[in-house]
Amino acid sequence: MKSLSADTLYYFNQGKLEDAYQHFGAHLIKKDGRIEGTRFTVYAPHARAVSVVGEFNDWQNWMHEMTRMDASGIWCIEIPTNLEWKSYKYEIVTADGRHLYKSDPYAFFSAERPDTVSKVYDIEGYVWGDGDYMAARHEDAPYQKPVIIYEMHLGTWMQKPDGTFHKYNELVDLLIPYLQENGYTHVEFMPIVEHPFDGSWGYQGTGYYSPTSRYGVPKDLMYLIDQLHQQNIKVILDWVPGHICKDAHGLYMFDGQPLYEYRDPHIRENIGWGTANLDLGRGETRSFLISNALYWLKIFHVDGFRIDAVSNIIYHLGDARFGENIGAMAFLKQLSAVIFREHPSALLAAEDSTAYPKVTHPVEAGGLGFNYKWNMGWMNDTLKFFARDPIYRKHHHGDLTFSLHYAFSENYLLPLSHDEVVHGKQSLVEKMPGDYWQKFANFRALIGYFSTHPGKTLLFMGQEFAQMHEWKDYAELDWHLLAYPMHEGAARYVRDMNRLVQAEKALHELDHEARGFRWIDAHNADQSVLSFVRYAADPDDHLLVVIHLTPNVYHDYRVGVPNAGTYEEILNSDKLIYGGSNLYNGAPLVTHPEPMHGCAQHIRMTVAPLSVAILKWRG
Repeated sequence: MKSLSADTLYYFNQGKLEDAYQHFGAHLIKKDGRIEGTRFTVYAPHARAVSVVGEFNDWQNWMHEMTRMDASGIWCIEIPTNLEWKSYKYEIVTADGRHLYKSDPYAFFSAERPDTVSKVYDIEGYVWGDGDYMAARHEDAPYQKPVIIYEMHLGTWMQKPDGTFHKYNELVDLLIPYLQENGYTHVEFMPIVEHPFDGSWGYQGTGYYSPTSRYGVPKDLMYLIDQLHQQNIKVILDWVPGHICKDAHGLYMFDGQPLYEYRDPHIRENIGWGTANLDLGRGETRSFLISNALYWLKIFHVDGFRIDAVSNIIYHLGDARFGENIGAMAFLKQLSAVIFREHPSALLAAEDSTAYPKVTHPVEAGGLGFNYKWNMGWMNDTLKFFARDPIYRKHHHGDLTFSLHYAFSENYLLPLSHDEVVHGKQSLVEKMPGDYWQKFANFRALIGYFSTHPGKTLLFMGQEFAQMHEWKDYAELDWHLLAYPMHEGAARYVRDMNRLVQAEKALHELDHEARGFRWIDAHNADQSVLSFVRYAADPDDHLLVVIHLTPNVYHDYRVGVPNAGTYEEILNSDKLIYGGSNLYNGAPLVTHPEPMHGCAQHIRMTVAPLSVAILKWRG
């Protein structure tokens, strides 16, 4: 706990206080190893009076009235009692005489829903075991490394037999071996800040500093992250700085008037989402959020953030017609500067559906400062293409090739996320046309294209074994499907593909550089065949990728290749072990010295139906 000096208040009001969580909220007062009391501090400039009410004073407002420290609206009280684990709220008397009961914006812990109270919690004292990992992570920039992200919702990944949630610490022995076995380098948790409604999936939070109590206490989450790090798995949080829910106990109209959100209702009220947009140009809001990002980086050792709904931040209400939100974009630039100063190799990804330029360019080069952007255009075009009957795909061939016109304009991350498998959109395998076998063959082709396309990748849980149902945000994944051969084959295929991306430099080293990619044949629309080369920094280390998207079979198919010698097929999605028809190229393919596709030589291969083949030059 730190005192509120004049300098602290100045930085807070200017949006430059980076450790606000050490000044605001509930803190135990410690002296010589003993807890002598509890200090509460809250920002409520429009309040007429503020009290701390809780189970320790029978929720009576007269017992612990807070003192207004100065004109800026900081209220404080010290209670000479150890109140650790005790429930509390702030009772705020508004300027017009209303009594509001608010959770603490800076609380480190909260009661489990449906209760909405905050709890006094000692955030200090966890003994970390990831020291070696933390010392090395500053030098582990993601650009030339494999980044294979498993996006998950903690409550519905796997549940207890009675349908209740596993706690953070209980997930350690379940989740970590699964991520390792399946070749994931990162795990991304959908929002784990405290939130009142399960159906919001965490995107409408009330406790930004409070890991949701659905899954245990904060130190249980520290333990989960600690153990992930000790197995070299990085942790990304889905973070929502743009908007808040409007529940009465939360940040919305905190002291009876707009405080963290916009005053103008036309840009404050996000009608489509039923939320309120935060005023990211306001100093106190910036201090709250910048401090929160650093809180997760420092106190919980997370490795980065996926920022939700960036389009809604760049433009007022997410609509370019309303103009750029200058204050909000300044916030994003400040955020990136602070994050990369604290953790130079953090992963900071923008979920942005706009064409706004230079999202992943440095601030000093005119950019917003992110180092990754979700490639929403690629996702939309790709899923639209794969949903088509193969007989019509030749007319939409450009849906798959267009992304390479802009693939290196930003540092892209290719998302097949939760948003694509809910609300009637169907799961990935159910989007696919054709009979049962063809659905799975198309699914494997999609994963192959996804994994070999330039850019890092993110796959939502359950899609790795081709779950048939959409994601159910109330029940665990359909794990029983792994007993069925086609699902087990799909899971094996995704696992092998992930391992291949990790093992082969050509599939990750130059993801963001044009020299890492070369079309061999982008124009064979009639047969729906694409072929390209992925290069490592050493151009002799390269892979040939051949993607075929009709149910036909082509024998003696000719493909130009950059080097003479032999090409060995190292993965084919049509193998029987994956659920395919077992048409693959078992023997090394020797090049023929006749030119084709702009190359001086070519190979002749079998091209299986609805398949992806990956071949490596052996010299």
